Amino acid sequence: MDALIKLHFINQWKKYFNNTELPITFYYSDKPENVNILQPDSKRHCIICQLKKVFSGESLAFSKESLNCSGAKRYLGFSESIRPNFEYFLSCGIENEMEGERYKRTPEIVREIMRNQKKIGISGKYIVFKRWDNLVENDYPDVVIFFVTPDVLSGLFTLSGFDQTDNNSTIAPFGAGCGAIVHYPYLEKDSENPRSVIGMFDVSARPCVKPGILSFAVPMVKFLKMVNYMDESFLITDSWKEVQKRIS
Repeated sequence: MDALIKLHFINQWKKYFNNTELPITFYYSDKPENVNILQPDSKRHCIICQLKKVFSGESLAFSKESLNCSGAKRYLGFSESIRPNFEYFLSCGIENEMEGERYKRTPEIVREIMRNQKKIGISGKYIVFKRWDNLVENDYPDVVIFFVTPDVLSGLFTLSGFDQTDNNSTIAPFGAGCGAIVHYPYLEKDSENPRSVIGMFDVSARPCVKPGILSFAVPMVKFLKMVNYMDESFLITDSWKEVQKRIS
């Protein structure tokens, strides 16, 4: 990460979004340096809960072995397998055997979703998460992730579409919390017109974030353009200043 780019965003972020916490980033690597590589344990952790440490300034690296959630392994690109009877787990369950999450009405709907789900090709044994200000020269993040309130989200959403004719330059696909911040934006990074992704609608992951918080993830290639547009966008208008007064 270029030091001037890193500092420029920090200054712009504070200028227009006050003291809102900085975003985190991720990239894949075979040899992560100066990060805490999480070791496998027997407990099942939601990666969204673990990312609280990254927002607090601790850099973390996850491998396939350090993820105990099969969904996270799939959404982060470490595995293509899914748990047995997943279509029942996500829907109605199996009587006397499995309680369903009831996020989809029928197993058939889930099967169709899984059949159409795109795979991500990753290059690296680890996925490394770092807060923006902790990036160093040899870090090349793929995606930038914000956990924000609706007022901040409105600014990011509008900035995301500033140079677009497509009114759907930001998407909100169904999926796990980790899918919204890793899988879908990672797929977008190689698109001709990369889109941003709003998420944290996953009811199972919601307890890992504060009330009123949603995620906004944007491929790095799009993010850099957004930063460069800040000083010519709506962020310099009185309309945004009224919103900005409410951002603490």
